[in-house]
Amino acid sequence: MRKIGVFVCHCGTNISSMVDIDRVIDSANRLPDVACAIDYQFTCSAPGQTQIRDTIKKYDLDGVVIAACSPRMHEPTFRKTLRDAGLNPYMMEMANIREHTSWVALSRDEATAKAIDLVRMKVAKVARLRPLEEIHLPVTRRALVIGGGVAGIGAALDIADGGVDVILVERSPSLGGHMAQYDKTFPTLDCASCILTPKMVEVASHPNIKLLTYSEVEKVTGFVGAYSVKVRKRARSVNLEKCNGCGTCLEVCPVSVPSEFDASLAERSAIYRPFPQAVPAAPAIDRESCIYFRTGKCRACEKVCPADAVDYAQEDETVEVQVGAIVVATGFHFFDARKYTEYGYGSYKDVISWLQFERLTNASGPTGGKLRRPSDGKEPKSIVFIHCVGSRDPSKGFPYCSRICCMATAKHAVITRSKIPDARIYSFYIDIRAAGKGYEEFVRRAIEKEDVQFIKGRPSRIVQRDDKLLVRSEDAFLGRQIEVEADMVILTNGAAAQNDAAELAQMLGIGYDQYGFFSELHPKLRPVETNRAGIFLAGMCQGPKDIPESVAQASASAAKVLGILSRDQIAREPVIAEVDRGRCTGCMDCMEVCFFTAVEEDEFMGRKVAKVLQGVCQGCGACVAQCSSGAMELCAFSDEQIHAEITALFAVEVTE
Repeated sequence: MRKIGVFVCHCGTNISSMVDIDRVIDSANRLPDVACAIDYQFTCSAPGQTQIRDTIKKYDLDGVVIAACSPRMHEPTFRKTLRDAGLNPYMMEMANIREHTSWVALSRDEATAKAIDLVRMKVAKVARLRPLEEIHLPVTRRALVIGGGVAGIGAALDIADGGVDVILVERSPSLGGHMAQYDKTFPTLDCASCILTPKMVEVASHPNIKLLTYSEVEKVTGFVGAYSVKVRKRARSVNLEKCNGCGTCLEVCPVSVPSEFDASLAERSAIYRPFPQAVPAAPAIDRESCIYFRTGKCRACEKVCPADAVDYAQEDETVEVQVGAIVVATGFHFFDARKYTEYGYGSYKDVISWLQFERLTNASGPTGGKLRRPSDGKEPKSIVFIHCVGSRDPSKGFPYCSRICCMATAKHAVITRSKIPDARIYSFYIDIRAAGKGYEEFVRRAIEKEDVQFIKGRPSRIVQRDDKLLVRSEDAFLGRQIEVEADMVILTNGAAAQNDAAELAQMLGIGYDQYGFFSELHPKLRPVETNRAGIFLAGMCQGPKDIPESVAQASASAAKVLGILSRDQIAREPVIAEVDRGRCTGCMDCMEVCFFTAVEEDEFMGRKVAKVLQGVCQGCGACVAQCSSGAMELCAFSDEQIHAEITALFAVEVTE
């Protein structure tokens, strides 16, 4: 006979507004194995936890059921409470009577009845729990950062400054990400390169950072503290150790292709450096464009290289690295404005994206910072900005707000005024969202001081008439249709997840949402952690955010990494699969379905059986469902425990 304590939380009024707590307590007190059932306003608070500890000691409890919110929020909190009271922390179950009951029920009676059922089920399960012990694993004191934008750079530097070795992998030839393309940052209008490039240099020279550019992560196995990562170093065709970055080879290459860094507004050679301040400074050869790799002729860059650094024979190289924790900072890409065919992007030369506008206004851009029309090189006198192109538009599959667009447009309008003082500037918006320090004031500056005409409305169409663009839109305040004549139109296209984000998430074993952004473990309590221990998120790969928030998130992830790697061993939950080797038939179906490669072949009494790698198993239960012999079982979710819950659900409640 067990002695189980039931603790029911009011959660302020989140639960008690729909659940009759007294009825739940009364029902629990009549259940077999229940020694006591009590309630409290906020069970997760310090007094609530004290109440649990005191009750465990008073009644000498050997099991606990906590009826409160989701275990995702406070299961670790209550497990620590049990441990402090001298009870095995895995002799506890949580009944979710908030998200699963109070918040979704249509009536108080229904909510109360369901809460009673859930508590009864959990009591039945706790009566069959057995104590579990945490698994202790060794730690590799090295971290991996995937992505070399401002978030990845910040995370790598913070970890390295904490005395831990870092491997930073970036798939383009240089560090920098999108921020390297920007001219100025809002709301201070300070130089983006002046902020970023010193950090890039610091990464390259830091003794604790190994930089792998032009490289991609191909495979990740292992577990927190001991991840094994395969990285493919793509053939750069330039020897990094020999190259002095002189740039002579760039001058003689006869090939010209659109420059990705300049958003196709300028051209680059087949051997190229993305931008003058690139780190590393050594160029790379684009083999798809290079005449030598296509025809076997040319070799002009090799002939003029004074350092003999060009190496056509270079091949891709795969390296395997061992790390204890991973930070994912793979960034984002811009929504393809071509999907708005009514705006003519890609058809009208003077309809451009806001990234192209950044390059036109940048001193290192194709026009040397002079704002000119792409069609004829003339200075535009009438400029229209259109917000939310690919944001807040369910019809295009992007209903979310990209968060940076309103401020980017205000910044562009202010920059335009400084470059062309007599220009007419219009900004079409849905709503202005300026939630950040100094953001609202900056928007007011654009409206009041820079005389930018903000018009509430979403343009319906852009048509070209001679050398002018006619922007047709509603004006919500005037309540009528208007038409604005423009020399240039800038589409503020939103932020989207990387095209291969889903593939990377599956490789890492982490969650992602319907838009491809990586999912955090909990939006409030664990905003940079993922569902896989030891893997953290930083920057726009997790969702739209500005530069300060990306940098802050990078530092938060770095702190989490240092917290793990500061120890010789780490403890992890023992809720993993285990094999009854006597029943195992050795079919190895479990190994086939294991997403985390946590099952391997073993031998027992001269026959093949399955073996679960304790450090790798994530407790998902896929192998348990697949096992036809019933040899595989999940700790804390055994068949006996699950059957007990089902039986309790259909049991008739005892009444006096």
